[in-house]
Amino acid sequence: MRSSTLRTVLAWLAGLGAFAAWLALAVATAAPPVRAVEQLDRQRYAGTWFEVAGLPSGPQARCAADATATYWPLDERSLRLVRQCRDSNDRWTVTMGDAVADPGDRSGARFSVTQVPLWLRWWPRSSDPHWVVLLDPDYRYAVVSDPARRSLSILSRTPLLAPDLYDKVLVELRARRYPVERLVPTPQRAFRSPGSMPLAGRARLMV
Repeated sequence: MRSSTLRTVLAWLAGLGAFAAWLALAVATAAPPVRAVEQLDRQRYAGTWFEVAGLPSGPQARCAADATATYWPLDERSLRLVRQCRDSNDRWTVTMGDAVADPGDRSGARFSVTQVPLWLRWWPRSSDPHWVVLLDPDYRYAVVSDPARRSLSILSRTPLLAPDLYDKVLVELRARRYPVERLVPTPQRAFRSPGSMPLAGRARLMV
């Protein structure tokens, strides 16, 4: 009886040790919390950004090429966000929303994007997190994501981002545990022929 009890205790201790080892490994390899950049100048950030690569998720999953995001300051707490892209059937899609600063955020880089009218924005699912998590000091490129890393978009001020800058962004994102292996390059063809873009898109590119 004592031998059976001893084996039971030893088995329990072995299982506890295995669980502790697994827990330690999980903590050591866990992704760090997502953080927005320390400071965002909204005036410098405003304007048109070209998507260089992104995760095929959410509304952006329909985009096959020529994806851009254009921001206009509305007031001290919000930006107008206009997204456009070309789908797999070569049709243009244009969406408009407001990027509203998160309450209490001092960085100016944490927004919630909504496309619903003001009277409906109390609804919990009416907006999506939109955080600027990486930003070039000269505002040549930026990366937008969310606290759960479900979305990821690499943006550039020019249709093509220099390879060395792109590699630098990937190295930084990989170090922060973003799913860079799932990124899909976004072809930018419309800038070669501005006349093929929607009128609103051509106007923004000329600003």
